[in-house]
Amino acid sequence: MSWQARALTGLMRGTLKPASSVLLRHPLALAGVARLGEVARMVRVPQPPTVAIGQAAFNSCGGEWVRGGEEVDEGKVLLYFHGGGYFWCSPCTHRPITWRLSVAARRPVLALDYRQGPVHTLADSLADALEAYGCLLERGHAPGDVIFGGDSAGGHLTLAALLALRDRGLPLPAAAICLSPWADLTDFPRRANRWQDPLLPASRVRWLARRWTSGLDPNDPLVSPVLGDFTGLPPLMILTGSTEVLRDEARRVSERARLGGVPVWYEEWRRMPHVFPILADVLPEARLAFRHMAQFLGAVRARHTSKGDSAAA
Repeated sequence: MSWQARALTGLMRGTLKPASSVLLRHPLALAGVARLGEVARMVRVPQPPTVAIGQAAFNSCGGEWVRGGEEVDEGKVLLYFHGGGYFWCSPCTHRPITWRLSVAARRPVLALDYRQGPVHTLADSLADALEAYGCLLERGHAPGDVIFGGDSAGGHLTLAALLALRDRGLPLPAAAICLSPWADLTDFPRRANRWQDPLLPASRVRWLARRWTSGLDPNDPLVSPVLGDFTGLPPLMILTGSTEVLRDEARRVSERARLGGVPVWYEEWRRMPHVFPILADVLPEARLAFRHMAQFLGAVRARHTSKGDSAAA
């Protein structure tokens, strides 16, 4: 563990975690934090001058195109769903991830600004994700040229979108990357790492899950993807920190996927905080994680190439 990681996790433990414990206790506070998220959209996160940002629009939502340099394959795309507990953050806040993913994947990233709570529902967010994917296919992208990615709540949306597409008999993307996925919204107490996690209070994650599942069946795989059958899904990369309260959900997703015959690349990084790749500007471990993502995507490309050669033979 680098000295940067030790310092940053200590800072989180003393500031962000207590703040979350206080703020996420009442619907009005949730709405207030969501409004602050609107202000955060105006913040411009620094990125290298070689990174290009362009706006994207869909029927129900927007987004942005992120190109990490000039050497990207415009015939391919990575569709990214940002995290933030379904009420916070935006494509702008997650540019430290999306531009580096564009470099790792050697393709443009479409960061979707999907609808979120408390105004909108999980179903609205999922509808936006499926619509964006459908638009990419209508614009000429082959399913095999699309990759999904997401972190935290965006990891939940990634998994739910894959299950929904599979269940509807629609073509699936080539692969998916889930960073610290929030995959179980049932009402269970998270005891693992509740004291070790430097960022997320376990009780507040449970409270938020109750909010978003009100009136829904939390055991529905589109609500709690970890309970789904992963048969037929594309290769998955799942990355988490060893001391996260969501670590066990990442492990369970990996296990469920392997039971369904899905190739899984699972990485558990020692003592890393929730969605640590977003901290790549300061954490050497986070920068290394993107090299691992590039290796995973290279393995996916090789797998598709070998399948194509076999089909041709």
